Amino acid sequence: MKYAFLLFLTFLLLHSCSSVKVNYDYEKEIDFSNYATYNYFAEMHSGLSQLDEKRLFHVLDSVLANRGYRLDEEPSFLINIKSEVYQNSPSNSVGVGVGGTGGNVGGGVSVGIPIGASSLKRNILIDFVDTDRNALIWQANTTSNYKEKTTPLSREQVLRKIVIKALSKFPPESK
Repeated sequence: MKYAFLLFLTFLLLHSCSSVKVNYDYEKEIDFSNYATYNYFAEMHSGLSQLDEKRLFHVLDSVLANRGYRLDEEPSFLINIKSEVYQNSPSNSVGVGVGGTGGNVGGGVSVGIPIGASSLKRNILIDFVDTDRNALIWQANTTSNYKEKTTPLSREQVLRKIVIKALSKFPPESK
């Protein structure tokens, strides 16, 4: 029983520390089987460094090619990417309080002390836009941990993880 509890606690801890979180949204009336080709917005301001942008495009091209999509000069949809890095405040804190009562008088003081350091997070928004209608058809909003000082190989591995998770629900299942 003790081992089962430890195993459950370990699973819960690992699951809660998931490195990439993704929210999806899409146009439910769209038949995604009509899309076979893609390209990137010409005037994209991704918020990534040139090298990270190049890595991200390489990973996107690889994943989309494996799913049968083709990079084309006259695409059926365009991809837009926006990214930002922000500092995440620690979510845990300890409260310390002092209080007292006496007669008809009451009082108290409370202080929250943050536990743990703040961390850097990166948000990458991937939009797929129908070229004929100029309308957003699918979107993935990813949040992941971000480390400024990593190797190029590590950066590409993290971006690959993000893209694979982001595109895991693309195309949406038709109903």
